[in-house]
Amino acid sequence: MSRIVSVIVQTPAHSGLADALSYVSEEMLAPGTLVRVPLGNRELLGIVWDASPVDGKAATDDAPQQASKPASESAQDNAALTLRPISSVLGGIAPLNNHWCDLVRFAAHYYQRSVGEVALAALPNQLRELSAEQWTRRLTRKSKAKVSAKANTNASANTSANANAKPDAAQQAAPIPDSTPEQAEVLENIAKNKGPFLLFGNTGSGKTEVYLRAAQSQLDQDPSAQILVMVPEINLTPQLESRFRERFAPQWGDDCVVAMHSNLTPAQRLKNWLAAHTGEARIVLGTRMAVFASMPHLQLIVVDEEHDPSYKQQEGARYSARDLAVYRGQLENAKVILGSATPSLESWHHSRPTTETTQAGRYLRLHMPSRVGDGALPFVRRVDMNHQPRKTVFSSPLLDAMRERVSRGEQILVLLNRRGYAPVLHCPDCDWKSQCPHCSAFRVFHKLDRTLRCHHCSFTQSVPRACPACGNADIQPLGRGTEQLEEHLAELLSDVRRTNGEPLRISRIDADSTRLKGELERQLAEVHAGEVDVLVGTQMIAKGHDFRRVSLVAALNPDGALFSSDFRAPERLFSLLMQAAGRAGRDAQMQRVSPCEMWVQTFHPQHPLFEALKQHDYPAFAQQQLGERQQAQLPPFSFQALVRAEARSQPAAQAFLNAIRDAGAELAESLQVAIYPAVPMAMQRVANIERAQMLIECQSRKALQQFLSLWHPQVHGLRAEHRQIIRWAIDVDPLAI
Repeated sequence: MSRIVSVIVQTPAHSGLADALSYVSEEMLAPGTLVRVPLGNRELLGIVWDASPVDGKAATDDAPQQASKPASESAQDNAALTLRPISSVLGGIAPLNNHWCDLVRFAAHYYQRSVGEVALAALPNQLRELSAEQWTRRLTRKSKAKVSAKANTNASANTSANANAKPDAAQQAAPIPDSTPEQAEVLENIAKNKGPFLLFGNTGSGKTEVYLRAAQSQLDQDPSAQILVMVPEINLTPQLESRFRERFAPQWGDDCVVAMHSNLTPAQRLKNWLAAHTGEARIVLGTRMAVFASMPHLQLIVVDEEHDPSYKQQEGARYSARDLAVYRGQLENAKVILGSATPSLESWHHSRPTTETTQAGRYLRLHMPSRVGDGALPFVRRVDMNHQPRKTVFSSPLLDAMRERVSRGEQILVLLNRRGYAPVLHCPDCDWKSQCPHCSAFRVFHKLDRTLRCHHCSFTQSVPRACPACGNADIQPLGRGTEQLEEHLAELLSDVRRTNGEPLRISRIDADSTRLKGELERQLAEVHAGEVDVLVGTQMIAKGHDFRRVSLVAALNPDGALFSSDFRAPERLFSLLMQAAGRAGRDAQMQRVSPCEMWVQTFHPQHPLFEALKQHDYPAFAQQQLGERQQAQLPPFSFQALVRAEARSQPAAQAFLNAIRDAGAELAESLQVAIYPAVPMAMQRVANIERAQMLIECQSRKALQQFLSLWHPQVHGLRAEHRQIIRWAIDVDPLAI
């Protein structure tokens, strides 16, 4: 007997196919089943959905048709149409469970995208690309490999038993350090309470050990439990994976820990996804994409460095993986731990305690103020650059401190969040600058390969021999990047020798120096081995790394964010500086001999941000920032969405935004939603595409969501009238305005 089933496929929200499509199946298929279905001339991977066919569209041999009629009429229409059959079912894969489907449904609704776009993007590429026949062959090979591996394992076990051999050293459990009193108290709170938890722990306080012990507790209670651990950046995954594998592999096997991030090959990603989906993987470590990992026995979610902006997706469905992790924990009754030494102001506000005037937040705040091993946080020194000679890069006191540290065999971190040799190349005669012809930005001068490179559209040219405008041969770099710092430091410290008499070694870690595969791991290994004396880098080196020999951190030119038009810029700067400071003094034994320091070179040493940094007082900084935001009614005291439009001309982009603003004006007024006029984006042009944006704001999250849901169809309708628009998107809870 034939049945009509609803299937979602990967279609963008603006395609007009945002709902489920109707197909015919000869068998009963459970929701969440993976199938191959025809759509036009293509065959796509789809997911059987639980939506009624009359709510979707019918995928006929002709173009899919809009089901805009009442349910009774649509049902009659579906019966009259010749529906196309499902091509095949992907065997050997259990259906995606209801919790996963609910998570996808919520994310699609909240972030104003199509369900199919969110759901299918969360699946591995190979799963989407393999035909049913290719998938069957792969399953056959995998089954044979499993049988062979099991036979080898049994043979090895028999041999070991006969020889009465001891377990291999690699399989023996690593010694577990004693927990500190603060860690024990935090773990007790996690065990007793439901959460979500905000683990506010200073750098070096042992937050990772809390994650490990919390995971062990879940596995002790339920051997089938699964744990999701998220990190903001790929370069933090290997060291955390090593810690978890060292702790859990002896008991659960080498395959108990898998990674999920974009640097994996398609085959690796599919293998790890299947391990999580089948429950074989106990622990999944990944970046923001891992929040959608199919884990049927999920019981604990950890979001490390929860404040990091990298958890916010900036293309396609612009979701916040941190916020979805909290929602997923509620769906699956899993505990959620958000960890950071500098929590986001939203999370800090949500974890506020009860006072006479405020009600307690939704999160339970747990505090670990002390470093493991009685280590102290670095002493912060502020250098007033107003008192230094003009164009000074490294102040004399800082250089003296660096020489002293290196002579004792200690390491130094120099932080400048700007890569390249110089941000601009310019001509002093005619004021020509290395403007990108395709973007509203300057091309960055890279001295190593003598190129001018745009970091937005990647347009690259060789450095001209003379000024293209006036012919002056004396064109000069303007400003400084990490390349120039590395070169300049080599000149300033050329007379300094290591403890063994060898010349000083300076290394640089940024997106340019780590472009090749495996280069980041190699450079970090050199730093950990003590082969590098001075490490120059961007924010890549400022967070998550456990550099045991670093005793001095220097932050150069941090003032730009103090007066930014983005109200979140001070929060990001304070977080970056606190995280960078945390790289120093992580070895308590070294600190007893040589107390660690952080030097900040600034033209505004009395700024409240630097005052709070000197005291390592995040609560004071958060209180000041939240006070300002409450006065201005900015998040977390209000809720925002951005509509962005791209076109070949700025007037066309703004005209579209203003048209949809006018269309939603009446609805916005009834729901008390404010829609501001369209303006150019801060980076107005990228790759010859003009970009504009329009801010939507409301005091109620519910009212904002209601407005967006009702307004979205109107926007789709007006899109056809503005043919110059290349693309548009809604960004709910934007991080950059």
